Amino acid sequence: MDFKKRDFLLAGVGAAVATEAVAQSQPRWVWSGKQPATVDPNYKSRRLNKCIELWEDGQPMYYVTWGPSGDGDGYEIGKKMAQTWADCICIDLEHACFDLADVRKFMRGLVDGGPTRSGHRTPATFVSMPIIGYSQAYMEANSWVLAQILACGVMGVDVCHARDPKAVTAAVQAIRYPFPYPGAARGVLGELPYGGEGLRGSGSQGFAARIWGINANRYTRLADVWPLNKSGEIMLGLKIEDRWALENVEKTFAVPGVTFAEWGPGDMAMSLNGLSFYPDPPVPRATEFSVPSSIAPNVAAARLRVAAACKASGVKLLDTCIPETVVDSIKLGGMVLECSEQSALIGREYTKRKMPV
Repeated sequence: MDFKKRDFLLAGVGAAVATEAVAQSQPRWVWSGKQPATVDPNYKSRRLNKCIELWEDGQPMYYVTWGPSGDGDGYEIGKKMAQTWADCICIDLEHACFDLADVRKFMRGLVDGGPTRSGHRTPATFVSMPIIGYSQAYMEANSWVLAQILACGVMGVDVCHARDPKAVTAAVQAIRYPFPYPGAARGVLGELPYGGEGLRGSGSQGFAARIWGINANRYTRLADVWPLNKSGEIMLGLKIEDRWALENVEKTFAVPGVTFAEWGPGDMAMSLNGLSFYPDPPVPRATEFSVPSSIAPNVAAARLRVAAACKASGVKLLDTCIPETVVDSIKLGGMVLECSEQSALIGREYTKRKMPV
């Protein structure tokens, strides 16, 4: 989900949204200098992954998106974004350029521009991938993509169109190293291939460990999926963004290793409502996905089903919001929030956050 694609489609949403849109005359990730009133000035970070640390404290995390442009300018942008107000950066490789060399530059820029004001080496990062959760065979055949992405030093991956629980199981195996994990041989869907051992190769630690600021052995121990491994620092996200993924959502969330998930409003609207959602010529309508009352009833119902499945399974819910809806998103269970700094500040005040921005 790329927030820039649908930033403040204002029909029927309200003047307050327009005011915020006008205020965003500089890059969305630039920090205004504001901190929540409840911030602890003596806060000490305790994990590498800022998001997992927030979740352990019962706090939502807030993220923005960057994607390679094709210009190879990742290092300079990363250096600037290191001081963003956001807790996490989604790296878009689903729709932006699939340029892993520039992703590595971006990650080096984050390190050189850090640390964050919360004491973390970098903001957390996850990659929205171009491969999808279509089937077990598809995910296994594309496991090399996960390995290459994780070798860039990012802290998570996001699987689009997570239709098949077996594909998600294969994604977990693609993330993990080939250790004989206790209890990994049998998953909720039955016996796993090769005893459930992972697929990442032992030569993948070098660059990633340097980005994390630790030695290769320690990286190997920590580069595992959370919360399946409570010491892990890797996040696995899922996009439940079509009717097929929605049909299997409860089974999918039962797969050990899923960290967070979203309801994919744009793609979900396509899947549930077809081409009628995109009339030509366009018809003015309220289409701001951050305002639940502005979306089609069946898409709103999909959002609630994904939220309920998240709550039942312990998976963190990803939602989009604006200042007027951020508290409602948090009340729904939103723990991964795509929004503006203004929305994040309201949310952080509401949850009495102590970690500095």
